[in-house]
Amino acid sequence: MKKIFEKCKRKLGFVLLAFVFASAFCGNLFAATITNMRIGQQIGGVRIVFDADSKFDYQVFLLSNPKRLVVDTLSTDIKKTLTNTQNNIISSTRVGKLNEKDKRIVFDLQKPALIKQAFILQPSKNNNWRFVVDLVTTSERDFEHQAGVKNALSSKNNKASSLASKKDSKSWFTSLSKSSKPKTRQKIIVLDAGHGGKDPGAIGAHGKTYEKNITLAMSKELKALLETKGYKVYLTRSTDVFIPLRQRVKIAQKYKADLFMSIHADSAMNRKATGLSVYTLSETASDKEAAALAERENKVDIIGGVDFSENSKEINDILISLSQTDCRNKSSKFAAYMVSEMRKSIKLVDNTHRFAGFAVLKAPDIPSALLEMGYLSNKQEEQLLTQSSYRKKLATSAVSAIDRYFNDPEVAALY
Repeated sequence: MKKIFEKCKRKLGFVLLAFVFASAFCGNLFAATITNMRIGQQIGGVRIVFDADSKFDYQVFLLSNPKRLVVDTLSTDIKKTLTNTQNNIISSTRVGKLNEKDKRIVFDLQKPALIKQAFILQPSKNNNWRFVVDLVTTSERDFEHQAGVKNALSSKNNKASSLASKKDSKSWFTSLSKSSKPKTRQKIIVLDAGHGGKDPGAIGAHGKTYEKNITLAMSKELKALLETKGYKVYLTRSTDVFIPLRQRVKIAQKYKADLFMSIHADSAMNRKATGLSVYTLSETASDKEAAALAERENKVDIIGGVDFSENSKEINDILISLSQTDCRNKSSKFAAYMVSEMRKSIKLVDNTHRFAGFAVLKAPDIPSALLEMGYLSNKQEEQLLTQSSYRKKLATSAVSAIDRYFNDPEVAALY
C-alpha cells in the first residue's frame, strides 16, 4: 500500500510540474488579451479601438487588390471580435493566426484610405489599455503610394518600416526591430505652359507679346530650377503647339504627377491693372473677374474644334470624384504657399488666392493650381515678363513654395 501511495505521489508530482510548465508557457504565449474591438465614425474617416488587458506590440499596413487594412498583434489572444461595422470606410472584418501566438486582423475597405496614426493608450480611470488606429479617406493614387508592408507602422518605431517579406515568423520579428525608414520617392511635377500653337492667349497691349511664348519660357526656366532640387519634371508642351485643355489633364495623369501647375499671363480692359494671382478649382468663382477669366480660358477648347461647354458624363463623374477626395484641400494648401512666397518679392493682386472653374485644374487625383504671372495689358508688367531675370525671380519663389508644400507634415506623410 505504501508503495502504491508513493507511486501515486510521484505521478501527482509529475502532473503538477507539467501544469506549472504549461501555465508558464501559456503565460508567455499571450502577453495580452484583446477583450473588445470597436469602430467610431469621424469627420473624414474612422477610428478603430482595441481594448486590451495589457500593452502589446503591433504592426499596421495597407494592401491593395482588394483594398485592405491589416493589423498584426503580437503575442495576443483575442476574446471578442468586431461585430458592428456601420461606417463609411470598413465593410467587413476577419481574424486569423500568423502563428501560435500572433494574430492578424484584416479590415476590408469600401474606399481608399490612409493610416493617419496608430498608437497605444495607457490605462485611465475608466479604461484599460487601448490600441488606436485612425483612418482617413484619400484618393486612389495616394492609397496606392502607401499600400504595402514596406510602409507599415509598428510599435517599435511608429514610422514607415522597410519590412521585407519573410517566410518564417522568427525572421519576420527580427525585421521589425531592424526596420528603417524607406527611401523618399522622387516627386513628380507637371508644368503646363498655357495656350500654344494657333491659340496665342493674351497679347500684350504695348509690345504685342504673346502669352503662349511667355508661359513656355517660364515653364522651361522653372523646370530647370526644379530639377536641380531633385524633382522629376514634365512639360505638357515643350514647343509652340496647341493642346486641348482636357488633354493637358490627361498628360498629368499619364505621368502620375504629384503636383500640376498651369502657367499663364493675364489681360484686362483696365490697363492699370497689375499683380500676380493664384487660382485653384471651384465651381463657384470667387469674384466676377475670376469667373470671366475661367470662361475665356475654358473656351479655348472650342478653337480646337471641340466644344466642351456642355460637360460630358465623364467630366461630371470627375467633378463628383473631386468632391469626394482631399485634392482641393491640397491644392489650396499649395496655393497658400505660392502666395506666401511670391509676396516676398512680387506685387500681388488683392485677394491673391482666387477660385474659378478652370477645366485645366479638374484632375480628380492631382493637386493643381494655376499661376497668373501678371498683366500683359499693362506696359510695365509686359516688359517685366519678357525679361528672363524677372521670370527667374518668379520661378525661384515658385520652387520655394513647392518645397514648402512637399515638406508640409500632412503632405510629407504620403511619401
